[in-house]
Amino acid sequence: MRRVVFNQKGGVGKSTITSNLAAIAAHQGQRTLLVDLDRQGNSTRYLLGDAADEAGPGAAEFFETTLKFSVRAPKTSDFIVETPWENLHVMPAGPALDELHSKLESRYKIYKLRDALIELGEDYDEIWIDTPPSLNFYTRSALIAAEACLIPFDCDDFSRRALYELIENVNEIQADHNKDLVVGGIVVNQFQARAALPQRTVQALIDEGLPVLTPYLSASVKVKESHELARPMIHLDPKHKLSQEFVALYQALS
Repeated sequence: MRRVVFNQKGGVGKSTITSNLAAIAAHQGQRTLLVDLDRQGNSTRYLLGDAADEAGPGAAEFFETTLKFSVRAPKTSDFIVETPWENLHVMPAGPALDELHSKLESRYKIYKLRDALIELGEDYDEIWIDTPPSLNFYTRSALIAAEACLIPFDCDDFSRRALYELIENVNEIQADHNKDLVVGGIVVNQFQARAALPQRTVQALIDEGLPVLTPYLSASVKVKESHELARPMIHLDPKHKLSQEFVALYQALS
């Protein structure tokens, strides 16, 4: 299964959600790859810690090879590194992705990631893709390569209004490039159960028939500690409420 986590709005928890669900998949014995396409490399750093600075070739180098023909082209696995966690690998991201963007777009290399991930299908049970907060070349590549799209959702009216355009964009990719792509669900993040606004906002989505997933992910300062220590929640504190919510969410997707 290839899943992409996508939202055009920044700060909604894409990297946190992608990394934690991938970590849970690996923890449960699934051979798992996380592909980081966000030049900020938050997922890369989350899974590798300080080793992210010396991670070696990754997503940028992979895309760079698609711009030139070579008889001895490197394998996609050459751009993947191990994480400290068993069964979990990452294709790291970095700022060099920015430099390649216009070249890749003008040369129409939009299907190269899909082809590469299909090739890796025999090596991995699950592939998770983290995307930048915009509908650019890398995001489109990810949506074309994926089988399901998860949409992180902040519980406010701005996020709700942006959600409809986002779903339209996913549907357009589905119609034009990837008929197998489905919206796997909306992941409610930073949910405050005791506050009225988040409850009203999420209920409005449910009433409209949108695929809101449960459980909702609670707001917690523990996740910031998780970022700082570069330890996904399942490895930092598996009994924590948020860790259990991530596990339940993963099980709901399986």
